[in-house]
Amino acid sequence: MGHRVAIVVVAAGSGSRLGHSEPKAFVELRGVTILERALRGVFESSEPAQVIVVAPSARMAAARRIVEIAGGVASGDAIVVEGGVTRQASVAAGLAVLDPSIEVVLVHDAARALTSAALIDRVVRAVSPGTGVIPALPVTDTVKRIDAHERVAETIDRSDLVHVQTPQGFPRAELVAAYAAADREYTDDAALFSAAGHQIAVVEGEPRGFKITTPWDLHRAENLLGHSSGFRTGIGLDVHAYDDGSPLWLGGLYWPDEPGLAGHSDGDAVIHAICDALLSAAGLGDLGARFGTDDDRFVDAASEVFLYETLSLVVGAGFAVVNVAVQVVANHPKLSVRRDEIEARLGELIGAPVSVSATTTDGLGFTGRGEGVSALATALLSRDA
Repeated sequence: MGHRVAIVVVAAGSGSRLGHSEPKAFVELRGVTILERALRGVFESSEPAQVIVVAPSARMAAARRIVEIAGGVASGDAIVVEGGVTRQASVAAGLAVLDPSIEVVLVHDAARALTSAALIDRVVRAVSPGTGVIPALPVTDTVKRIDAHERVAETIDRSDLVHVQTPQGFPRAELVAAYAAADREYTDDAALFSAAGHQIAVVEGEPRGFKITTPWDLHRAENLLGHSSGFRTGIGLDVHAYDDGSPLWLGGLYWPDEPGLAGHSDGDAVIHAICDALLSAAGLGDLGARFGTDDDRFVDAASEVFLYETLSLVVGAGFAVVNVAVQVVANHPKLSVRRDEIEARLGELIGAPVSVSATTTDGLGFTGRGEGVSALATALLSRDA
């Protein structure tokens, strides 16, 4: 790959304090797993990186799927490895698969799901030879030390205290050597790095970089996501070639005596474009990542299946559909004769107004030559109060 930076995302913990039966990184946060939300910030960082996700042995396949969904085209630069019994062992497993070109390593907790790409970039820029970097925030509460009888022994000067976050960044050679020399468990990677005799610098952290550990933390993260801007728009495009051997399904309707559309499922370009627009508006990836052609469950499936699942994801992420508009580009079928029927059917499926229009390209391009259908959809979502 030739990348200079690697980001090890630790997602192997059990998360028992969160009160869920599944590992914490795989718990949903407004319809999206904690791991996927953490990876969004990672994949949005400005410098291309090798991404190493460390997952529990029982969740390896699920972790790979989440990486694919969160990373899109960048997921080719990401791998999933099995974690260890402790966090330290899990990080070591990630370090063991670093590419030879890596010079800077960031270690990031998936539980800090709302960490921004800007913070990740800030840490990368601050790493220098022999010096690690941690993001931190000042301690604002008064801090007191108590004795064995749970009585206050003294008040601590908080002026030089900070709350430490992740990702924590290090020069690769020194971090790998520090891990090889470690003879006990440390609370974070910076402590292990310091114990090996290296310096740690501090950059400004961010309030949204808190760690999701308890149900209260999860609720706080849900509230932060729910208080984003009220409306979101998305766009989706889908193209299918005609296939004389298949029935035509378009806009959720069957079209007798018309050539069908080639595809992994029933080829309904209109519904596929709508799914992409809804996922785009909600920031949930795209249709190909969610329902890949390598999944045999969706061979010849009705596209309504994709739409129902997409709507479930969108609603789970805290959104409601306001309206959808679709533009179909094709020589045939003639949508005008069934436009009202299509709009009614799609409106019933989505639970919101849907408008459909159609045009041709006056003989230009593949649609003009009668080789296939193109559908362009836009969706407007609102935060579900």
